[in-house]
Amino acid sequence: MPDLLRKPFGTHGKVHDITPAAAGWRHVGFGLYRLRAGEFAAEATGGNEVILVMVEGKASIRAAGRDWGVLGERMSVFEKSPPHSLYVPNGAEWALVAETDCIVAVCSAPGRGGHAARRIGPEGIVLTARGEGTNTRHINNIAMEAEDYCDALLVTEVFTPAGHWSSYPSHRHDEDDDPRITYLEETYYHRLNPASGFGVQRVYTDDRALDQTMAVSDGDVVLVPRGHHPCAAPYGIEMYYLNVMAGPLRKWRFLPDPELGIAK
Repeated sequence: MPDLLRKPFGTHGKVHDITPAAAGWRHVGFGLYRLRAGEFAAEATGGNEVILVMVEGKASIRAAGRDWGVLGERMSVFEKSPPHSLYVPNGAEWALVAETDCIVAVCSAPGRGGHAARRIGPEGIVLTARGEGTNTRHINNIAMEAEDYCDALLVTEVFTPAGHWSSYPSHRHDEDDDPRITYLEETYYHRLNPASGFGVQRVYTDDRALDQTMAVSDGDVVLVPRGHHPCAAPYGIEMYYLNVMAGPLRKWRFLPDPELGIAK
C-alpha cells in the first residue's frame, strides 16, 4: 500500500517537501515552510510553475526578477479571510523574507511558460458556500479552472465546520477521459482548530484495491493518487485544507461513488 499520510518533518523550516518522485506520480508537488520573523527561503522553479500561498503571516517576496512587496494578512488561517498568493512560472526564481512568523505553501506542477508571474488575491477571492446540511463547507478559490493564469495548477482552500463532511459526496478524478472525467493528482494540507484535534480522511477505489482511512493531525498532508477521498471534521473541531491538483489537462471533471447514490 502506498504511504498516503505524510507528517511534517518538524515545526520549523521546510517541513514538507513532496515531489512527484516521492509521491510516486507525475504532476503535483507540495512544499511547506514554517518561518520565524526575519528568516529567509528561496528556490528555483526549474521545470515547474509554482503558486506561493501565504497560509499565515506576512513575507516580502521577490520572484521572476521583480519585487512584489509584502504579501500576507491573516495571522490565523481560521480567520477565513482570502489568502495572498503569487504565481511564479517555470524557469524563474523566488525568494522571501518573513516579516512575521509565517507559513508559506509551495504548490507546483510542470509548467509550459504560458503565463507571466502575477499576484493572486486577496481581491477577487470570495468565501463561497458549497453543499448543504452537514455537507456544507466554504471555499476560497485561488486558481481553479475559471482563473486562467496557470498552465497546470488547480489550487483552492476549503473550510469545513465542526461536525461536517467535506470533499463529499465521495468522488474521484483518476481517469484521462475528458469530458466524462479527468486525471488529477491531489494533495490535502490539513489544519485543525483546535490544533490538538484530529480529522478523518479516507482514500479508496471502487474495487477497494486501495482503501485507507487516516486520522489526520494539524499540519499533515494526505496524498490522493486515485480513488474517492472524503474527509470529516469531528464535533468541536474545525478543519481547513489547501488542495493542490494537476494532471494532463487543467480541467476538474469527476465521478461520484455510485454505491452512495448521491450526486450532489
